[in-house]
Amino acid sequence: MSRTLTSILLIGTIGYTAYRYRYRLLNLLIGTGWVRRIAVGSFMSLPFVKNKLIQSVFGGPSAW
Repeated sequence: MSRTLTSILLIGTIGYTAYRYRYRLLNLLIGTGWVRRIAVGSFMSLPFVKNKLIQSVFGGPSAW
């Protein structure tokens, strides 16, 4: 019982801290070159994101 409660409190504390400092953590991660390259590459591999970005940069008919 005590071990379960401790685990729940620890996970909750870590989750709260990560949520509170989410932008600092994101800047820390994205500030690293190879992590940024992987993140952008995986994000751009999604077809709807790539199409939307290409349309907004180069113009063309809007799908909305």
